[in-house]
Amino acid sequence: MSDDAGPSDEEVGKLFAHGEERALALAYERWAGLVHGLACRALGNGPDAEDVTQQVFVSAWTGRAGYRPDSGPLPAWLVGITRHRIADAHARRAREARVRDAAEALHDVTPTATVDRTAEDRVVLMGELSKLGQPQRGIIELAFFHDMTHDQIAARTGLPLGTVKSHIRRTLVRLRDRLEVDGAAL
Repeated sequence: MSDDAGPSDEEVGKLFAHGEERALALAYERWAGLVHGLACRALGNGPDAEDVTQQVFVSAWTGRAGYRPDSGPLPAWLVGITRHRIADAHARRAREARVRDAAEALHDVTPTATVDRTAEDRVVLMGELSKLGQPQRGIIELAFFHDMTHDQIAARTGLPLGTVKSHIRRTLVRLRDRLEVDGAAL
Protein backbone atom coordinates (compact mmCIF):
# COMPACT_ATOMS: atom_id res chain seq x y z
CA MET A 1 0.00 0.00 0.00
CA SER A 2 1.01 3.57 -0.60
CA ASP A 3 1.58 6.01 2.17
CA ASP A 4 -0.74 9.02 2.78
CA ALA A 5 -2.38 8.90 -0.67
CA GLY A 6 -4.04 5.58 0.09
CA PRO A 7 -3.81 2.42 -1.94
CA SER A 8 -2.75 2.59 -5.58
CA ASP A 9 -5.21 1.93 -8.38
CA GLU A 10 -3.71 -1.53 -8.78
CA GLU A 11 -4.10 -2.24 -5.06
CA VAL A 12 -7.75 -1.04 -5.16
CA GLY A 13 -8.33 -3.48 -8.01
CA LYS A 14 -6.91 -6.38 -6.02
CA LEU A 15 -8.90 -5.44 -2.91
CA PHE A 16 -12.04 -5.13 -5.07
CA ALA A 17 -11.49 -8.58 -6.57
CA HIS A 18 -11.11 -10.05 -3.07
CA GLY A 19 -14.39 -8.49 -1.92
CA GLU A 20 -13.02 -5.87 0.45
CA GLU A 21 -15.94 -3.49 1.03
CA ARG A 22 -13.73 -0.43 1.39
CA ALA A 23 -12.50 -1.13 -2.15
CA LEU A 24 -16.00 -0.40 -3.47
CA ALA A 25 -16.00 2.99 -1.74
CA LEU A 26 -12.50 3.72 -3.05
CA ALA A 27 -13.45 2.66 -6.60
CA TYR A 28 -16.56 4.85 -6.50
CA GLU A 29 -14.60 7.80 -5.17
CA ARG A 30 -11.94 7.46 -7.88
CA TRP A 31 -13.92 6.45 -10.96
CA ALA A 32 -17.55 7.51 -10.51
CA GLY A 33 -16.70 10.75 -12.36
CA LEU A 34 -15.33 8.78 -15.31
CA VAL A 35 -18.39 6.49 -15.44
CA HIS A 36 -20.84 9.36 -15.01
CA GLY A 37 -19.05 11.41 -17.68
CA LEU A 38 -19.35 8.56 -20.19
CA ALA A 39 -23.01 8.11 -19.32
CA CYS A 40 -23.71 11.85 -19.69
CA ARG A 41 -22.03 11.97 -23.11
CA ALA A 42 -24.09 9.00 -24.28
CA LEU A 43 -27.44 9.73 -22.61
CA GLY A 44 -27.38 13.41 -21.69
CA ASN A 45 -27.06 14.89 -18.26
CA GLY A 46 -29.98 13.66 -16.21
CA PRO A 47 -31.54 10.77 -14.38
CA ASP A 48 -30.60 8.16 -17.00
CA ALA A 49 -26.91 8.98 -16.62
CA GLU A 50 -27.22 8.89 -12.84
CA ASP A 51 -29.00 5.54 -13.00
CA VAL A 52 -26.29 4.12 -15.27
CA THR A 53 -23.58 5.29 -12.86
CA GLN A 54 -25.28 3.58 -9.94
CA GLN A 55 -25.98 0.43 -11.96
CA VAL A 56 -22.35 0.18 -13.04
CA PHE A 57 -21.04 0.11 -9.50
CA VAL A 58 -23.76 -2.24 -8.26
CA SER A 59 -23.11 -4.59 -11.20
CA ALA A 60 -19.36 -4.37 -10.71
CA TRP A 61 -19.64 -5.21 -7.02
CA THR A 62 -22.11 -8.08 -7.49
CA GLY A 63 -20.08 -9.43 -10.40
CA ARG A 64 -16.64 -8.81 -8.88
CA ALA A 65 -15.81 -12.51 -9.17
CA GLY A 66 -15.54 -11.89 -12.92
CA TYR A 67 -12.89 -9.21 -12.51
CA ARG A 68 -9.29 -10.38 -12.89
CA PRO A 69 -6.74 -7.74 -11.80
CA ASP A 70 -4.01 -9.41 -13.87
CA SER A 71 -6.16 -9.02 -17.05
CA GLY A 72 -6.43 -5.25 -16.83
CA PRO A 73 -7.00 -2.30 -14.55
CA LEU A 74 -10.27 -1.87 -12.64
CA PRO A 75 -11.19 1.42 -14.40
CA ALA A 76 -11.04 -0.32 -17.80
CA TRP A 77 -13.33 -3.06 -16.51
CA LEU A 78 -15.73 -0.41 -15.15
CA VAL A 79 -15.74 1.32 -18.56
CA GLY A 80 -16.74 -1.98 -20.18
CA ILE A 81 -19.64 -2.37 -17.75
CA THR A 82 -20.57 1.26 -18.39
CA ARG A 83 -20.78 0.64 -22.14
CA HIS A 84 -23.16 -2.27 -21.53
CA ARG A 85 -25.36 -0.25 -19.17
CA ILE A 86 -25.48 2.63 -21.68
CA ALA A 87 -26.57 0.17 -24.40
CA ASP A 88 -29.26 -1.15 -22.02
CA ALA A 89 -30.48 2.42 -21.40
CA HIS A 90 -30.68 3.09 -25.16
CA ALA A 91 -32.63 -0.16 -25.66
CA ARG A 92 -35.00 0.79 -22.81
CA ARG A 93 -35.55 4.23 -24.37
CA ALA A 94 -36.31 2.63 -27.74
CA ARG A 95 -38.80 0.20 -26.14
CA GLU A 96 -40.49 3.05 -24.29
CA ALA A 97 -40.71 5.06 -27.53
CA ARG A 98 -42.30 2.10 -29.34
CA VAL A 99 -44.82 1.62 -26.52
CA ARG A 100 -45.58 5.35 -26.48
CA ASP A 101 -46.03 5.41 -30.29
CA ALA A 102 -48.28 2.35 -30.15
CA ALA A 103 -50.38 3.92 -27.39
CA GLU A 104 -50.70 7.15 -29.39
CA ALA A 105 -51.66 5.18 -32.49
CA LEU A 106 -54.38 3.37 -30.51
CA HIS A 107 -55.61 6.68 -29.17
CA ASP A 108 -55.88 8.09 -32.71
CA VAL A 109 -57.92 5.14 -34.00
CA THR A 110 -61.58 6.00 -34.42
CA PRO A 111 -63.94 3.57 -32.76
CA THR A 112 -65.49 1.07 -35.15
CA ALA A 113 -69.10 0.05 -35.22
CA THR A 114 -69.76 -2.50 -32.51
CA VAL A 115 -72.40 -4.30 -34.55
CA ASP A 116 -71.24 -6.46 -37.41
CA ARG A 117 -72.21 -4.48 -40.51
CA THR A 118 -72.85 -7.64 -42.53
CA ALA A 119 -75.32 -8.96 -39.95
CA GLU A 120 -77.03 -5.58 -39.80
CA ASP A 121 -77.36 -5.46 -43.60
CA ARG A 122 -78.75 -9.00 -43.60
CA VAL A 123 -81.45 -8.07 -41.08
CA VAL A 124 -82.44 -5.00 -43.13
CA LEU A 125 -82.48 -7.06 -46.34
CA MET A 126 -84.65 -9.76 -44.76
CA GLY A 127 -87.06 -7.07 -43.59
CA GLU A 128 -87.30 -5.67 -47.11
CA LEU A 129 -87.73 -9.14 -48.61
CA SER A 130 -90.64 -9.79 -46.25
CA LYS A 131 -92.39 -6.77 -47.80
CA LEU A 132 -92.20 -8.28 -51.30
CA GLY A 133 -95.13 -10.13 -52.76
CA GLN A 134 -95.07 -13.40 -54.68
CA PRO A 135 -93.70 -14.46 -57.12
CA GLN A 136 -90.91 -11.78 -56.74
CA ARG A 137 -89.91 -12.85 -53.24
CA GLY A 138 -89.77 -16.53 -54.16
CA ILE A 139 -87.73 -15.81 -57.29
CA ILE A 140 -85.17 -13.66 -55.38
CA GLU A 141 -84.85 -16.31 -52.67
CA LEU A 142 -84.25 -19.05 -55.25
CA ALA A 143 -81.65 -16.90 -57.03
CA PHE A 144 -79.69 -15.66 -54.03
CA PHE A 145 -80.26 -18.11 -51.20
CA HIS A 146 -80.33 -21.28 -53.28
CA ASP A 147 -77.88 -20.15 -55.99
CA MET A 148 -80.20 -21.17 -58.81
CA THR A 149 -79.73 -19.88 -62.34
CA HIS A 150 -82.47 -18.08 -64.25
CA ASP A 151 -83.13 -21.23 -66.28
CA GLN A 152 -83.43 -23.36 -63.13
CA ILE A 153 -85.85 -20.86 -61.56
CA ALA A 154 -87.99 -20.80 -64.73
CA ALA A 155 -88.11 -24.60 -64.77
CA ARG A 156 -88.99 -24.83 -61.08
CA THR A 157 -91.66 -22.10 -61.07
CA GLY A 158 -93.07 -22.82 -64.52
CA LEU A 159 -92.68 -19.12 -65.45
CA PRO A 160 -91.19 -18.07 -68.80
CA LEU A 161 -87.45 -17.27 -68.68
CA GLY A 162 -87.99 -13.62 -69.70
CA THR A 163 -90.52 -13.15 -66.89
CA VAL A 164 -88.06 -14.57 -64.33
CA LYS A 165 -85.33 -12.21 -65.54
CA SER A 166 -87.70 -9.21 -65.47
CA HIS A 167 -88.91 -10.04 -61.95
CA ILE A 168 -85.30 -10.34 -60.69
CA ARG A 169 -84.21 -7.07 -62.32
CA ARG A 170 -87.23 -5.04 -61.11
CA THR A 171 -87.04 -6.52 -57.61
CA LEU A 172 -83.31 -5.72 -57.31
CA VAL A 173 -83.90 -2.13 -58.46
CA ARG A 174 -86.76 -1.79 -55.96
CA LEU A 175 -84.67 -3.26 -53.13
CA ARG A 176 -81.73 -1.00 -53.96
CA ASP A 177 -83.95 2.09 -53.92
CA ARG A 178 -85.55 1.10 -50.60
CA LEU A 179 -82.21 0.29 -48.97
CA GLU A 180 -80.65 3.54 -50.15
CA VAL A 181 -83.57 5.48 -48.66
CA ASP A 182 -83.19 3.60 -45.36
CA GLY A 183 -79.42 4.25 -45.37
CA ALA A 184 -78.46 0.59 -45.44
CA ALA A 185 -76.75 0.69 -48.82
CA LEU A 186 -73.97 3.23 -49.18
